[in-house]
Amino acid sequence: MSKDSQGNDADIVLLQDYGPVRVLTLNRPDKRNAIDLALRVVLAEKLEAAMADTSVRAIVLTGAGGTFCSGGDVSTMRRQGPEESRPRARAAQRVIRAVWDGPTPVVAAVEGFAYGAGAALALACDRVVAASDASFNTAFTGVGLAGDMGISISLPARTGLATARQLLLLPRRIQGPQALALGLADELVEPGSALDWALADAERIAEGPPLALSAIKMMLGACQAGDPRAALDREVEHQTRLFDSADFAEGVAAFHERRRPVFKGC
Repeated sequence: MSKDSQGNDADIVLLQDYGPVRVLTLNRPDKRNAIDLALRVVLAEKLEAAMADTSVRAIVLTGAGGTFCSGGDVSTMRRQGPEESRPRARAAQRVIRAVWDGPTPVVAAVEGFAYGAGAALALACDRVVAASDASFNTAFTGVGLAGDMGISISLPARTGLATARQLLLLPRRIQGPQALALGLADELVEPGSALDWALADAERIAEGPPLALSAIKMMLGACQAGDPRAALDREVEHQTRLFDSADFAEGVAAFHERRRPVFKGC
């Protein structure tokens, strides 16, 4: 596996250009593209580079192996104090800051699972094209966490506050027409064709005026409830606290043991 200029595993995020459209592919198919720390860092770097490249007029974000992203890599999680968990949480938010703060529109092409952090990543994008059999699930509470990667802003922005509250408090699998009806997806397509459709949409976007499209992103971002960048900081603080809880340790243990967790509020 090749390394980038910072010594990171560059091949865990593949890059391919189709004219003015850059496709970034999460490439951990054996882990269903679960997000570990290395993936967060490399994805953030490649998003930032794409946003800074004036020849890139639209970005498509997708996953290898028929799955968008199954969420955070629970195999790398354990109870830890703030000195360890805060940098990890901030690395995740760096990805979302790149999507939100960059001038270039981002289209998510979702096949298979978009769970937990994977759902948050897809929903942070400007457009979500999903296969009709793809499924979304917030899933964070299953391991004793509240959610990050901007989901406290992107989910209610798409579904409304009342629905977002229910999806976070009572996570469930949302598929096909329901995902479209709730606003989790903007377009449903045949299974296996999400990337092709997303590329076509991105090519249409790339034909538009870059300065105007950037202005649209900034204006709509400013209209979201409260300050979305401050929300990223709040998520870091909550995740940092929860990573050092017994409930988080129980959630991770239950995941590995394939049983229902027993949370005690400590």
